Amino acid sequence: MIADVFHGFGTVLVDVAVALIPLLVLFVLFQLFLLKLSWSKMKDIAVGFLLTFLGLSFFLQGVHIGFMPAGTMMGEKLATIHHRWMLIPIGFVIGFVAIYAEPAVSVLTHQVEKASGGYIPQKILLYTLSFGVGISIALSMIRIILGIPIWIFVVPGYILALIIVKYSSKTFTSIAFDSGGVATGPMTATFVLALFVGIATVMEGRDPLVDGFGMVALVALAPILSVLVLGMIYKRKEQHQDDEGRSEAHYYDS
Repeated sequence: MIADVFHGFGTVLVDVAVALIPLLVLFVLFQLFLLKLSWSKMKDIAVGFLLTFLGLSFFLQGVHIGFMPAGTMMGEKLATIHHRWMLIPIGFVIGFVAIYAEPAVSVLTHQVEKASGGYIPQKILLYTLSFGVGISIALSMIRIILGIPIWIFVVPGYILALIIVKYSSKTFTSIAFDSGGVATGPMTATFVLALFVGIATVMEGRDPLVDGFGMVALVALAPILSVLVLGMIYKRKEQHQDDEGRSEAHYYDS
């Protein structure tokens, strides 16, 4: 049992080490020539690197032995549902929960709240991203059920995003395009992608390579649109507050 769980773990350790060593070398160079951090701070950072190495290794091992197989098997079972319209609400729930649990999204929302001084609360941004990705997974279910080409969703979506940019604030525009990449993290690229490949494998008339993939493109687009819309709401709220402030100032002046 244990041997099966850790099968191929050595390869995963090597892959993670290869990915992290350049970052470690770069940090050491900065420490030697620029940062000059204290020894206690260096110990904390070293522990952080070690925990990151172990965390990524165990996570990727879990992905290989459990996460992806579970997603594939769930997709194969979902494809056999008689009422296929049920895949749409199921997809929304899966997308919402997957992004809510996405580690990279948690980091992004925390950084945004910290950088904005609490102006953009972490929970509001998290729910915005989760709702947007939930909608995108539901649309992906519609696409795979009906066999709609991916470009029909992606091209108008990015055109709409470029239009909304004009009506959203610069702050939210920056956050929006970063959130698109963050949302396509390990939760989405492993479990949800495997789920769609499993659905396309079993569903009659669907090709796993054509219909199973492409979902990540919609997931990357959804947070951009949802955060830009949130930016529009914030901008209108700010304008309303400014108008009230000017009205009060005019009242007192008169």
